[in-house]
Amino acid sequence: MSVLVGFALLLVVVFVVAYGVGRQVGPVSPGLTPGSGGGGSPGMSGHDMGGVR
Repeated sequence: MSVLVGFALLLVVVFVVAYGVGRQVGPVSPGLTPGSGGGGSPGMSGHDMGGVR
């Protein structure tokens, strides 16, 4: 039981540290907005399947 609690505590610590580092670094792309995606069709990932349909 203590191993499970220790693992959960380790996960919490890792996520808190990652969140803190992310807050310090700031946004990856400051001009990126949710509506400025590529012009692909909805549901398409943009990967070419080599003509396989």
